[in-house]
Amino acid sequence: MTRVFLDATTLISLGSIGELELLTNFSGDLVVLPAVQSEVDTEPARTNLQSFLESNGIDYGGHGYEEQIPRAMSLLEESERNGDVEIIAAVLALREEGRPTGVVSDDRRLRTTADAFGATVTGTIGVVVRAVDEGLSVSAGLDILERIDSRGLHMTGELRDKAESLIREASEEH
Repeated sequence: MTRVFLDATTLISLGSIGELELLTNFSGDLVVLPAVQSEVDTEPARTNLQSFLESNGIDYGGHGYEEQIPRAMSLLEESERNGDVEIIAAVLALREEGRPTGVVSDDRRLRTTADAFGATVTGTIGVVVRAVDEGLSVSAGLDILERIDSRGLHMTGELRDKAESLIREASEEH
């Protein structure tokens, strides 16, 4: 089964507006690594994340990746262990085992690195698009997009237009 690693950027964006349940539209096991969880330090995202983890039995997955931490730190040019390092270490370890992985993040560097090592990547907008693809109404998807934009994930006009277009397209594919 695919393991889908959730990054703090998306957890904060969705947690700030109380929409973490949208993440359950992914097939695979959702994982919030310990360092990632500690990076979600703003309210209400922190409280919403804790509730989401408990109510959905989300894996904390901080096991089996230790040997890849130095390589991940080197790849990301990080001097300290953090959520990005843990996610890349997990991707590297699972790649060696031939197991599929996904990464949900808005961090370009993390997404690019994870993609280079075979992970399927998406971001917060992709989470909303997937929810619409799974049956969320277009109007609800657009409302969530507006709330995300107003609460922290500030989008350029071009990105917002693209996101709206993707949401509308996802609803048409039903």
